[in-house]
Amino acid sequence: MQTLKVVRKTFTLLSEKRTELHDITKQIRDVVLSADVKEGILLVNSLHTTVALFVNEFQAALVEDLKALLDRLVKERNGYRHDDPRYSDCERGNAHAHLRAALLGRSVAVGISGGDLSLGRFQSIILAEMDGPRQRTIDVQIMGV
Repeated sequence: MQTLKVVRKTFTLLSEKRTELHDITKQIRDVVLSADVKEGILLVNSLHTTVALFVNEFQAALVEDLKALLDRLVKERNGYRHDDPRYSDCERGNAHAHLRAALLGRSVAVGISGGDLSLGRFQSIILAEMDGPRQRTIDVQIMGV
């Protein structure tokens, strides 16, 4: 009988621009390899409300298309209450960042099979910074055998 292993690690990433996307698959894969879990599940969480995590292809043109889509869906300055001192104590003017991150989500669950991430050929785990530049902490939890 195998014993269930639970591993938790965090890592930080420093963004350089207001909006940018990072392929964090290698950092996540390194955590999986160090955990020595052959079969299980991985949960990756952003510890921030203006950062999103999702799985997609990390290709330059697609990254630019995604940024353009987010800009069309959620304009940076659009009279949001969160940016208005009459309704909110937020001084960053970052309502758009919260809304964009909410659309994409803050966590990703990925299977682990054969000691590696169960991702398709073109799939990557992507971090979307919506309110940089800032230091961001990513929490990784693994359960498996």
